[in-house]
Amino acid sequence: MLSLVLLAAAWISVTVVPRAPAAGVTLITHGFNSDVTSWIMPMAGAMTRYANFPGSNSSCYIISITQSNSQYVVTRSLVAGTNPVVSDTAEIFIKLDWSTLSSIGGPSTTTIATNAAAALLSTNLFPELGGHVLAELPLHLVGHSRGGSVIAEMVRVLGALGIWVDQATTLDPDPVPSFNDPAMKNYANILFADNYWQNMGDGLFVPNGQAIPGAYNRQLTNLSGGYSSSHSDAHLWYHGTIDWTTPITVDGATISSAERTNWWTVVEQKGTNNGFRYSLIGGGDRQSTNEPAGAGKGRISDGFRDLSVAVPANRVALPADNGAWPNVILLNLGISNAVPVGQTIPLSFYYQCGSNQTAAATVSLYLDTDLNPYDANEILVLQQTLADTGTNQITFTNAGFQPDPALVPPGNYRLFARITENNHSRYLYAPGQLIFTASTLPPWLTSLPVTGDQFHFTVHGYAQQHIIVQTSTDLVNWTPLSTNTITTGRVDISDGLVDGQPQRFYRAVLSPLR
Repeated sequence: MLSLVLLAAAWISVTVVPRAPAAGVTLITHGFNSDVTSWIMPMAGAMTRYANFPGSNSSCYIISITQSNSQYVVTRSLVAGTNPVVSDTAEIFIKLDWSTLSSIGGPSTTTIATNAAAALLSTNLFPELGGHVLAELPLHLVGHSRGGSVIAEMVRVLGALGIWVDQATTLDPDPVPSFNDPAMKNYANILFADNYWQNMGDGLFVPNGQAIPGAYNRQLTNLSGGYSSSHSDAHLWYHGTIDWTTPITVDGATISSAERTNWWTVVEQKGTNNGFRYSLIGGGDRQSTNEPAGAGKGRISDGFRDLSVAVPANRVALPADNGAWPNVILLNLGISNAVPVGQTIPLSFYYQCGSNQTAAATVSLYLDTDLNPYDANEILVLQQTLADTGTNQITFTNAGFQPDPALVPPGNYRLFARITENNHSRYLYAPGQLIFTASTLPPWLTSLPVTGDQFHFTVHGYAQQHIIVQTSTDLVNWTPLSTNTITTGRVDISDGLVDGQPQRFYRAVLSPLR
């Protein structure tokens, strides 16, 4: 009698390609007696063309703050790109326009900031988001001149609700005390603060900026060329770190090869290695101890917040924080090479949530084939409850997940976290890209009925596995029967019965990657 025995065996394989995270909101605003059309429009457009921009499309809006009688009115319009829900990056650029209020007789920057922060929290202003709000995504706030004071106050207003700001970038900040603009401060809810300033103006017609304690401060000491105003050259300098074209003209001012040589140091590589480089899109190392302008002139890491204490030396305590919003502040993968689907993926993250430690938030981790957490193509890989930290503590957590090869096909993925509490959610993608190869879990076999002189069985496996089916009569010598690539999780095999063989064994083994 012929005995038919089904066996199984396996093999292994192995790379992460670092890429900048996306799915964030970059808000850019102007200062005294200015607008969003002259230099802000070109700057936002350049960001979408940045060398490290991680997707093919984005969304660009203007948020306008005006006054009607005694009421402030906030409106928005989509001026470029697509609906964020269908974008492949969910990267959103906001041009904050308060030009009609920015001159003499207008309100303080606190008033502008309060209305701008409300726009980021509005479920009605952006109906295309389907109830999501801009503040759910990582925030990069950029402000020039009095606009620097606007974003500093936006940080404070958001911080009163427990919302963290990923980055605050100030360009020659110049609050005006006589307009009741508050002094510049880097509050405790800023992860990274960078400030680019000059003092070559006359302080009247050409204002001077200022260094801000707690930021990476880069003083600009050579701004010959460009505009006729060194104060305006501060935002032109930053533009030059986004768009590396030479020459490039922005609002009538040109960055030529001479400016590329004179405005940036050797370390800054003609503008390609500073400024926007330290945004999430730029992907630079914010904890670097490099001093781009020279020894003693500011380290990049000066602007990075110490997450081990409630209020580090380079931050100012928030006047108020009700902890209503939860935050994943940093999310990092603990792996730097490609792995088979099913292998444990280590990760770590910092989070803060809740006004005290009596409640809990939920964190969910997803694999995503793009960089948009709103387009419903993500795969849940881990969910857990996190004890609230309270507003005076930040918690560091190690975790890990094993993607199910039955649910996660091999391919390229990004990992993002969603943390939820009090009906509020925030999202954050980890830097780096996960590359999953075919699972190395062994295939398994199940028999089917014999028909005539044919023995039938099924080989079960996972997507993209290369499987060799072998036969033997003695469990020592094996002969290949067929080679198959799994596409649907199974493949059916037939083999003719051989007269004179008292027994016949079958096994399936994973072949090395081809």
